[in-house]
Amino acid sequence: MTVYIGTYTGPKSKGIYMTRLDPAKGTLSAPEVAGELKNPSFLAIHPNQKYLYAIGEVDEFKGQKAGGITAFSIDPASGKLTQLNQQSSGGPGPAFVGVDPSGKIAMIANYGGGSVESLPINADGTLGAPASFFQHHGSSIDPNRQKEPHAHSINATPDGAFAVCADLGLDQLLVYRLDTATGKMTPNDPPFSPTPAGGGPRHLSFAPDGKFAYVVNEMGCSVTVMAYDAEHGSFKEIQTITALPAEKSPKYSGAEVQVHPSGKFVYASVRGLDVIAIFAVDASTGKLTPAGHQSSGGKTPRNFRIDPSGHFLLAANQGSGNVVAMRIDPNSGALTPTGSVIDVASACCIKFLSPPK
Repeated sequence: MTVYIGTYTGPKSKGIYMTRLDPAKGTLSAPEVAGELKNPSFLAIHPNQKYLYAIGEVDEFKGQKAGGITAFSIDPASGKLTQLNQQSSGGPGPAFVGVDPSGKIAMIANYGGGSVESLPINADGTLGAPASFFQHHGSSIDPNRQKEPHAHSINATPDGAFAVCADLGLDQLLVYRLDTATGKMTPNDPPFSPTPAGGGPRHLSFAPDGKFAYVVNEMGCSVTVMAYDAEHGSFKEIQTITALPAEKSPKYSGAEVQVHPSGKFVYASVRGLDVIAIFAVDASTGKLTPAGHQSSGGKTPRNFRIDPSGHFLLAANQGSGNVVAMRIDPNSGALTPTGSVIDVASACCIKFLSPPK
């Protein structure tokens, strides 16, 4: 199975890397450059598996104070990437790119600028000119990190009707309606759902049945369970639980959250403590129970991803510049390193290319 790795570029990194995961042994092949790009720190793969989209976390794009987004085609045989075109992210400090289930809309969250943008995706995988842009406004309770909006991620809902932006600066999930015909987003009514004050929502992951969403709070080092109302595009908090062991103080930083394909487990990474927190899910209520912690196998686990089969978790450790493979116990959710570790400088995003169905 082909795996793509986003990085921050520098002396030891040229852009997007690729590796192959052995589905039986859980081992990773030596990494190789798939496509060159400056600071492709977050990636998204088109639902048809033919195209990949990468943000360029740069200070300036074609004279604008903004980042970029680049479309690539994926060679089905080699996995190598060929650049198709580029567009502006619309604001400074892009942190996230997502693609809706129809494959017709790319969505960008600009952390630095506190804004979101949508772009139509053409039939050939290229990106059209931006179709909509929204600047967030406001603040929250932390005077150091929440004086202004910081849009950190934007995900389509499972049915593709809405886009949900986790804004760390506002402690809100901002919701937009998606129009696949035009690629436009429009603010929903209600326009947002609150998250715990001072928590700093960063990323979000939906349960397989779409009834619940799990939000990792960067500043609070916690996971908030949200009941999702698909008809109205609204969320209601039902639980917030720490991602830290009981004896640890919240001086660390939550980074990523993922739901296991079975829906039975939720995982969250904690930077500084450098662990993956494991939670068991109550299927009826969506609530979480702590089920242990596993070392990420490196420093600063910025991102991790579970393979589509649910057998393996790959952790991208930005600080130590490595990717660590772990086997997932299907009964307990426990993680066990497979012994396979590859070096990828400033690794900070992982995406699986799903095999053809």
